Amino acid sequence: MNIEKVANLIIEKFPRVHFNKEPFYVLVSTVLSQRSKDENTEVAAKNLFEKFKNPAELANAKPEELHELIKPAGLYRQKAKRIIQIAKILQENYNGKVPDSFDELLKLPGVGRKTANIVLYVSFGIPSLAVDTHVHRISNRLGWVKTKNPEETEFKLMKLIPKNLWGPLNGSMVEFGKKICKPVKPDCKNCPIKKYCNWEGKNDSII
Repeated sequence: MNIEKVANLIIEKFPRVHFNKEPFYVLVSTVLSQRSKDENTEVAAKNLFEKFKNPAELANAKPEELHELIKPAGLYRQKAKRIIQIAKILQENYNGKVPDSFDELLKLPGVGRKTANIVLYVSFGIPSLAVDTHVHRISNRLGWVKTKNPEETEFKLMKLIPKNLWGPLNGSMVEFGKKICKPVKPDCKNCPIKKYCNWEGKNDSII
């Protein structure tokens, strides 16, 4: 299988456009997206940024001021606390700016490898491969890798896929995973890359 060819097909067929690339917005939105559906994350982010415009304003907020705003994204108490902590750290240590360094991003509370990689690519244009549950699941299902967790998948894919595809692949894999290659009952019948898929259950999943 030509993995680069299939990756390009997924990016072409399932493009994802990021309308707001402002670093703080992307960072906070990605924190909000943890264990949340995209549509709920969008509502929560919109609510939050209509009231609090930047790190300086959020650094002075109280967690309970955020609760109702971000409630649609779930885990709102934990996320409110983290977002305010992040804003305070940015104000105190980074002059209110989101760092464009992977290691510095990982120092922020609630920021893991996936979130850091999304911020680096979307906001700063730095080649970064964010691996979430969609990317991990689909990469294994297609037969690209045989890995047990997203971090292992990330390092394997970085060796298999050209650097220029790292950034776009995450968003496209998410769209592909929501529309076609679903966790349960994937729509193999309408899958544009079915012939390149090595998943043993694909013929039984046509719906």
